[in-house]
Amino acid sequence: MNKHKQMLIFKTIVEAGSITKAAEKLGLSKSVLSTHLKQLESSLELVLLKRTTRQQSLTPAGEKFYAHCVSMNDIVSLAWDDIRRFSSEPSGTLAITAPNALMEHLLIPALSEAFQPFPKVSLKLIADDHKLALMKNDIDLAIRVGSSPDSNYKQKKIGEFKDWLCQANSTQTTPVENRYIANQWQGNIIKHNVTHCVTKEKLTWEFPAHHQANSINQVALMVEQGLGIGLIPEFIAMKNPNIERYQPDYDLAKNSVYALHPYTGPMPKSVQLAINSIEKKLSEITV
Repeated sequence: MNKHKQMLIFKTIVEAGSITKAAEKLGLSKSVLSTHLKQLESSLELVLLKRTTRQQSLTPAGEKFYAHCVSMNDIVSLAWDDIRRFSSEPSGTLAITAPNALMEHLLIPALSEAFQPFPKVSLKLIADDHKLALMKNDIDLAIRVGSSPDSNYKQKKIGEFKDWLCQANSTQTTPVENRYIANQWQGNIIKHNVTHCVTKEKLTWEFPAHHQANSINQVALMVEQGLGIGLIPEFIAMKNPNIERYQPDYDLAKNSVYALHPYTGPMPKSVQLAINSIEKKLSEITV
C-alpha cells in the first residue's frame, strides 16, 4: 500500500477514537483497517497505537507519527488548492441574468472592469425583471432582488440597497401625491411600508397607479419630467440632479441582493469572478 494512504488511514483511526468508528467513516471493514494498522507498525518496526477493548492511546512514536500525518494531509490539501488557483484563465460564454435596473447600473460596470483582462470570455447578458429558470435557459448566474427560498440553486447574499420614492425637484413641479408612476411589476395598487428615520414611526402608504412604465429608466425619466412620484433605486436616484426624495424623513426597508448559480460542484472561475466583482461594485454604489 502507498505510504500516503497508510498515513491517511492511521490519522483517521486516531481522530475517530477507534477502529470501529474509523471503519464506518472510511466505508471499510474493521478487519481491513486492523490489517492496515498491523502492516504499518510492522513496516516501521514500532508500536504506534495501544489498544484495549474500550480505548486506544498513542505511544510516543505514535504521537510523533500522527503529527507527521496531519502535516502531510495539510500539505496535500494546500497543494490541491494552490494548483487550482493556477488553472486556465476564464474563457467561454458566461450567461448572466438580472433585473433591468441592476443590469445597466450595477452589472455592466462591474463586469466590464472584471473581464477586461480576460478576452477569452464572451458575456451573454439577459436583462429581465422575471425570474428565469437557469438550467432551462442555459444561464450560469442570476442576480436577484430578494432570496429564492424554494429554489434548488446555490445562492449567496452579496449586498443590499434601498429604493427611494422620488419626485422632480420641488422648484420644477407642483405637488404630486396622487400621481404615482408604477413599474409594470407593481400592479395597480401600490403599498409601501415606511419607517420614520428618527422616531421609528411605521406607516403604510397606498397609491393607485396613475401612470405605468415597463422599465426603471422610463420611471426615472417620467419622475424627472414632473409626471408624478415613483420608486427608484438609490444608486440611480443619487446620480440624477433633477429629482429628489419624496418625504425624505421616511425610509423603505432595504432590498437584499442575491447571486444564484446551478453548479453543485466546483464553481467555474468566470462565475466566481463575476460574483466577486458585482458584490464589490454594489458596496461602492450604495449608501
